[in-house]
Amino acid sequence: MNGLHIQGIGVSEGIRIAKAYVYKPESAAGAEASAVELIADQPSAVEAELAKLREARARCAGQLDELTAKAKEAVGEEQAGILAGQRKLLDDPAFYPKMEARVREQLEPAPRAVSAVVSHVASLFEGMNNDYMKERAADIRDIGSRLLACLSSEQPRGLAAIAGEVILVADDLAPSDTVQLDPASVVGLITRTGGATSHTAILARSLGIAAIVGAGDGIDAIRDGDTLVVDGSAGLCIARPQEAEAERYRLRMNQDLERRRSLEAYAARPAVTADGARVELAANIGSAAEAEAAVRQGADGAGLFRTEFLFMNARSMPGEEEQFRAYAEAARNLEGRPLIIRTMDIGGDKELPYLQLPKEANPFLGFRAIRIGLARQELLRTQLRAVVRASAFGTVKVMFPMISGLQEWRQAKAVLTEAQAELRNEGVSFDESMEAGIMVEIPSAAVMAGQFAREVDFFSIGTNDLVQYTVAADRMNEHVAHLYDYFHPAVLHLIRNVIEASHAAGKWTGMCGSMAGDPLAAPLLLGLGLDEWSMEAGGLSPMKALLAALDRGECRALAQRILALDTPQAVRRELEAFRAAKLGR
Repeated sequence: MNGLHIQGIGVSEGIRIAKAYVYKPESAAGAEASAVELIADQPSAVEAELAKLREARARCAGQLDELTAKAKEAVGEEQAGILAGQRKLLDDPAFYPKMEARVREQLEPAPRAVSAVVSHVASLFEGMNNDYMKERAADIRDIGSRLLACLSSEQPRGLAAIAGEVILVADDLAPSDTVQLDPASVVGLITRTGGATSHTAILARSLGIAAIVGAGDGIDAIRDGDTLVVDGSAGLCIARPQEAEAERYRLRMNQDLERRRSLEAYAARPAVTADGARVELAANIGSAAEAEAAVRQGADGAGLFRTEFLFMNARSMPGEEEQFRAYAEAARNLEGRPLIIRTMDIGGDKELPYLQLPKEANPFLGFRAIRIGLARQELLRTQLRAVVRASAFGTVKVMFPMISGLQEWRQAKAVLTEAQAELRNEGVSFDESMEAGIMVEIPSAAVMAGQFAREVDFFSIGTNDLVQYTVAADRMNEHVAHLYDYFHPAVLHLIRNVIEASHAAGKWTGMCGSMAGDPLAAPLLLGLGLDEWSMEAGGLSPMKALLAALDRGECRALAQRILALDTPQAVRRELEAFRAAKLGR
């Protein structure tokens, strides 16, 4: 008889076997908050309660700043932004000030005011139709728990002290919990709630912890010390497996670990196909620190510097000097390798409160990215001056996001030319031959790639938005998510059109969307002639190992067969058959 099988959502691959550590955090402050009596209707009592709340807020902010700094070292700037976002909540007029208002106006003690506001704001997020936004309610409740703990002088909840190899079992994990996990001790985790886009899932992948979320009430059968098997790829947890079953998974786990160790050797090697062709593999980064880490993991450069994280982690618009320092440091850290800096891509699901952007019914189709830059050219000019100055410290290129037509490209290029002229007149040195290109993420740009190729220096295909706009499906909407597929034939024909147009004009095409890091897509992209692939740095070594087994001639023939297919399902079947025949898996 086998052990108890618990099915959830696999969000971070890997097989791990270890003892269960059941985590049940308790907050006495939270439990007692609703039972506290109202404070006296006296100015002194109100001020005393407000002073306690302000002190708790200051302590909470300090803790979050410390955790954010640790997270930057552990998982990088982008993921640390999760905690930085919580820190910004303390300044949000719809959050902390509402707590003070309840103390003043309703004479509520600080714990009750915190609980009421947190509950209200979290409920608003939980009521949204978008799964990604729903899961942000966990951030609200996380910072609420921290504020309550600070009010009661409790020590902040933490998991950093776990010793020995364990698999963590919890109802849910707050972002501030997850960033404290030591992958050497917490080798796997399983939670009752959560989804593929939850911060627990995102951070587990960054830390390399095998993870399952959304396992439901099945975790209630797990006891402290139980032997668990976690298969993060299949989303399966096995509690108390029989020895034969455990041995099968132990063999698979050892094979997986051996495979990962063998991949480490590829970090120092260039990406070369079986027929000897060199392929450029770059990393997507969000900070100068991530640029340094990408070099250690064998990146040929940074194919996408997401500059919006510099803006999202600030309380006001970063000036030219602050931006210049960040870009120049990234360029230096890449040691001469290319750095492609994308201008600010704000809008859609990324907001900047200090920009006071208008609320829109459909922000992904609205005022975002280059549209903001062209409407508020002082912001774009400031950023471009910083980028141009940074070009003196490395091989810097600039690209503009969300370009839909030639007029937008020409306007953006004109602002770049003006910035270069200003700096030249000021006697500032920079790379006069710095390349400028566009992201291809709107179908109109892909269709007109031939016209664009006469003017731009390069293309970078952003498959995440290109798919969304081509098939008119929001990947965060559970009702239409099944339509979101970069193997849709229409998307593949657009990609081919861009690559062929660039080559005809003597230019090059890269890809920085999630498709670039998908091993199943690799033979197809190689066959289509993609020049540069940019992905999360952790995927570089596996991709190098895969490319070393692929022949370009075979992949070109595969691409021709696939372009004749008419459904995403047929494309996947063809790719899976090729993988099985060529790679034996």
